[in-house]
Amino acid sequence: MDRLGTGIGWRPEIAEGVEALPDIDWVEVVAENICPGHLPDSLRRLRARGTVIVPHGVALGLGGAERPDPGRLAALAERAEALGAPLVSEHIAFVRAGGAGTGLPPTEAGHLLPVPRTRDALDVLCENVRIAQDSLPVPLAVENIAALFGWPGEEMSEGAFLSELVERTGVRLLIDVANLHTNHVNRGEDPCAALDRLPWEALAYVHVAGGVERDGVWHDSHGHPVTRPVLEVLEQLCARAVPPGVLLERDENFPPVARLAAELDAIRAVVEAARV
Repeated sequence: MDRLGTGIGWRPEIAEGVEALPDIDWVEVVAENICPGHLPDSLRRLRARGTVIVPHGVALGLGGAERPDPGRLAALAERAEALGAPLVSEHIAFVRAGGAGTGLPPTEAGHLLPVPRTRDALDVLCENVRIAQDSLPVPLAVENIAALFGWPGEEMSEGAFLSELVERTGVRLLIDVANLHTNHVNRGEDPCAALDRLPWEALAYVHVAGGVERDGVWHDSHGHPVTRPVLEVLEQLCARAVPPGVLLERDENFPPVARLAAELDAIRAVVEAARV
């Protein structure tokens, strides 16, 4: 995987600030929030100066029982081509249920829901990932998600589940260290145990994001500062592999640009320290 460097999630609310940030190598944009024929001027300017732009999908539902919708796949492919992206990313999640063959109306969850870590669910996920890969003009990376709960009867750990997914499909991984921390607090899962099982040759890039703990539950808010425990998971990841890219996510409660720059500096410091 080519080196991406240090990046930030591009959002309209901080578009000018993102352009002004020093040493930003790349940005990630929510794929469903842009129109290929009418890209925001900010993204056009970033692309013109050589900033890599990666579309990050949230609506495919690769972990769902139904096959990926051809229209959604075509739209994601169109965005990748419009942005000149080197890859696209999506989530290991399901986002809808019901519809044809179920006797129930189609229902959108409005949220990324965890896939059961079972052999049957992995079979479905692998087939859906293969379909997506065949439909996209660039490589696909899939992201581990945060969850408030686990499904009964799970047969595999997160690390084993991700490792076998890569082995069977060749898909790349987007590892979100904030999500690993979330699952540690909410589900009692050891981030290091997951990291120890990952096939690092498949690593595409890493997400870092803030959250907050309330009443013993960690909320992956993307609206709070990055905490020390999340940076510690990033340190553990960097002790095992040099990430091709690391990206800061922020989706709401946007702070002044100087605070975002400070968070990016903290992320860079962790990555650089691991290289020494």
